[in-house]
Amino acid sequence: MTNSPILLTGASGFVGRRLAQVLIQKNVPLICAARKPLSIAGADCRTVQDLGPSTDWAHCLGGVQTVIHCAARVHVMQESASDPLTLFRQVNVAGTLRLAEQAAAAGVKQFIFLSSVKVNGEETAPGAAFTEDCAPLPIDPYGISKYEAEQALLALGRKTGMAITIIRPPLVYGPGVGANFLSMLKWVKRGIPLPLGSIRNQRSFVFIDNLLSLIMCCIQNPQASNQVFLVSDGQDMSTTDLLTKSAAAFGVIPRLLPCPPGLLMFMATLTGKKSVADRLCQSLQVDIHKAQGLLGWSPPYTVEQGLQATINHILAS
Repeated sequence: MTNSPILLTGASGFVGRRLAQVLIQKNVPLICAARKPLSIAGADCRTVQDLGPSTDWAHCLGGVQTVIHCAARVHVMQESASDPLTLFRQVNVAGTLRLAEQAAAAGVKQFIFLSSVKVNGEETAPGAAFTEDCAPLPIDPYGISKYEAEQALLALGRKTGMAITIIRPPLVYGPGVGANFLSMLKWVKRGIPLPLGSIRNQRSFVFIDNLLSLIMCCIQNPQASNQVFLVSDGQDMSTTDLLTKSAAAFGVIPRLLPCPPGLLMFMATLTGKKSVADRLCQSLQVDIHKAQGLLGWSPPYTVEQGLQATINHILAS
């Protein structure tokens, strides 16, 4: 592992917090950048402006050889901005490129960008997983901004020689996960009957420590330079399977009602919850053979282990 400092952005976020812990445990000199004052034992925490086209990163880049860029304007289910694409572009495209340009000028050798499977698209046909060679098809402003950021970074890498590595995760879960994934697990824990007993889709997920394992591999492996990688647990599941496994981890009996997916989608559309139902019923699979073949990486944790760690955290808190 490198003895040069690594700059980590987004260290206050779900992935960034855990990644900072892992790097510190490995005695990697770490600079964490955040918009608000941040204290992480073992890291040099520095405050920066809001991520955008004029952010000054000079005070964070001295001696840094690797930047891991996790900070972003994140996808939200209920967008309230009148022009969300402009806001996403300002942060995720212009802000990312500003950091990368200053990093290259400061002599940074490697820039790892946490992107999203949304660059590939929103759904796959069952058994037809996304690969890195699939034509990008981002649909929403978040996915579009991530794709545009990827393209800008790759172009900068070709121009400057800074190695670019792009990682596109699907939904990331683990201890501390929030949003809809956490709500769904709490429904299971409480024994609330759910009309999700007949979903036969296939979805890829990634346990946070599997994602971090790939990031760590990319730091150490020169084969990761100027590459795009998809990542997952390597075990795709239907929504029904996910809830059944979650119930087992909680030690409760799953109460899943066999509602036909078509009826579920119809009712969700009537109640303004179509986007939620889409994620519950549609398939979205990713193929991780590139990372396995090129980097010699495989996810070290199973789905069952990832869910158990997630649920143990919920029970403890």
